Amino acid sequence: MITADLSGRTALVTGGASGIGLATVERLARAGARVALNHLEVDPRGPEQALRLRAEGLEVFAVAGSVAVPGEAEAMVREAIAELGRLDYLVNNAGTAATDRPIPPAELDRLDEGFWKTILDTNLLGAVRCAHAAAGALREAGGAVVNVASVAGLGRQGSSIAYGASKAALIELTRGLARALAPDVRVNAVAPGHVDSPWTAAWPQAWKEEAAQKALLKRRCTPDDIAEAIFYLLAGARMVTGQVLVVDGGLTLG
Repeated sequence: MITADLSGRTALVTGGASGIGLATVERLARAGARVALNHLEVDPRGPEQALRLRAEGLEVFAVAGSVAVPGEAEAMVREAIAELGRLDYLVNNAGTAATDRPIPPAELDRLDEGFWKTILDTNLLGAVRCAHAAAGALREAGGAVVNVASVAGLGRQGSSIAYGASKAALIELTRGLARALAPDVRVNAVAPGHVDSPWTAAWPQAWKEEAAQKALLKRRCTPDDIAEAIFYLLAGARMVTGQVLVVDGGLTLG
């Protein structure tokens, strides 16, 4: 496990109430960082998880707001920075598949205008809004950003065509932000493969086993696996920017 003392550092993790986001919140907080855990206003898991972690002596607080809503996303970032006092790390993790099961590419008619808007507003524009709102604080701190993309953005079939397109755009946004915020801020992305997450929890066991067998390491990723890669790109990798780190156990090579 990568280690670093992040005492005095601060972080904002969007979509931090469960899955990869929560694992990242915990990973950063256990290393000494003060962490703002972003969650949807209607999701009680955010405050509950923040309370649980504070009971363990970790400096975590919940901040509500949807990254998909213009104005609300920026206000959430400003609230987090005000509470933290500075911002060293931004993790743009909030995302949606907008479906509980994968939609085959041939079923294009299921992807109506509303579906595309939901996907893009969260997965792409949400990251734009948060990065833009946080840019000044990140520059001042000499910080870093990690965007949570997907192997679906690198040509692997994802939950839908729209999802894959949003993650491909997020990868290109990562490169653009790396140029825009240089030399003060590093911006990278992680591209998870199949993750054992709340979204896949209800999948048939056969699907899960098939996904594991397709990976060279013969298992699916856990949220902790992705959080470890995010931690590396934030706390280390000092000469790495504008890059995409694939974390899929060799799925894309299988």
